[in-house]
Amino acid sequence: MPITLPPINRREFIRGSFAFGSTAIMLSRGVSAADRDGANLDQNRVALLADTHISADPNLSYPGTKWPGSPVPEHEHESVNMAQCLADVAKNVIALNPRPAHLIINGDCAMSRGTEAEYKELLRLLEPVRLAGITVHATIGNHDNRENLWKLLPFLKKEQMGVQAGVIELPHANLVLLDSGRKGILGENQLSWLARELDERSDKPALVFGHFNPFPNKGVRPIKGMSDGSSLLKLLKDRKHARAYLYGHTHEWQHARMEHLHVIGQPAVSYYFGKGHAHGSLDMKLTKIFADLELQCIDSNHKQHLARKRMSLKEKGA
Repeated sequence: MPITLPPINRREFIRGSFAFGSTAIMLSRGVSAADRDGANLDQNRVALLADTHISADPNLSYPGTKWPGSPVPEHEHESVNMAQCLADVAKNVIALNPRPAHLIINGDCAMSRGTEAEYKELLRLLEPVRLAGITVHATIGNHDNRENLWKLLPFLKKEQMGVQAGVIELPHANLVLLDSGRKGILGENQLSWLARELDERSDKPALVFGHFNPFPNKGVRPIKGMSDGSSLLKLLKDRKHARAYLYGHTHEWQHARMEHLHVIGQPAVSYYFGKGHAHGSLDMKLTKIFADLELQCIDSNHKQHLARKRMSLKEKGA
C-alpha cells in the first residue's frame, strides 16, 4: 500500500501537543476554527501535489532555478522557502469548499535524502490538512527514504512496509499509486502487479501516479525518463480504461497525449527550474465522464493560475 496518513482527531491532537510546546497548541487552535466552517469532504475531489522538498530547517530557501545548465542568468535566480510553499498550498486546499477527501504528494517529499528530521517537519506542515479531515497519501521519489518515514508512522503495520504501491478506490475512478523508488525503476514485479490490479478493476477508469517521468523531459531542464517507462506506457496503452499517468520529478506543468492515455507532468509545490514558472498544486474533480484538473498557483497573479485541463474518463472522447 502507499504511505497513507489518516485524518487527525482534533481532541487527540491537542492532548498530544503538550509534549511539543506552545507552537503545536497554537496551530491546533487555528485549525479548529477552520473545521467549524462547515466544509464537507468531497470523495470526487483530490488535491494533487508533487515535489514538496521539505527541509529540516523551516526557514531554508533554495534557488531552485540554479542548476548546471540552467537557462536562468546568474543574477535572476529565484529562491523559494519550501516550508512556506507547502503551508500556503495546505491553506488553499483547506479553504476549498467542498474540501477534497484526499491529497496526494507524488514523490520527493523531502529536500535531501529523506532524513527523519525532514519528515518530522513534513508531518508538522501536513497537520492542518489532516486536522481538516483530509487523508494524505504519498509516493516515493528519488529524494525520499522509506525506512526513515516508516519510523515516524507508528500506526503502520509491518506487513505494510515494502514497495509503497496501492489503489485508492473512489466513486468515479480508481487512483493507482506506484513506487518508482530512488532510481526511477518500477521493476517486473510491480509492473505485473499493476497489470493485475487494472485488469481486476476494468469496470472503472484508472488514473495512475508515479514520481518519475516515463520518457525524457521536453521541458526547461533535461531529465531522462524512468528506465522501464516504455514498458509502463505500453501496459497502460493496452488498457483502454487506464486514462492517465501523472508524474512529478520534472517540476513542470506539462501535458502529452498517447492515444487514449494522457501523460501529465505536475508542477512542483516548492521550487521550479525555469524563471517565473508556475508552482503550487492541482485541484482534480472527478465525474462519471471527466477528470478536470485546475492549476492552483501559490501566486494567484501568475498567468497560469486557474489553467485547466480536461481528460475524458470514457473510451471515446478528448
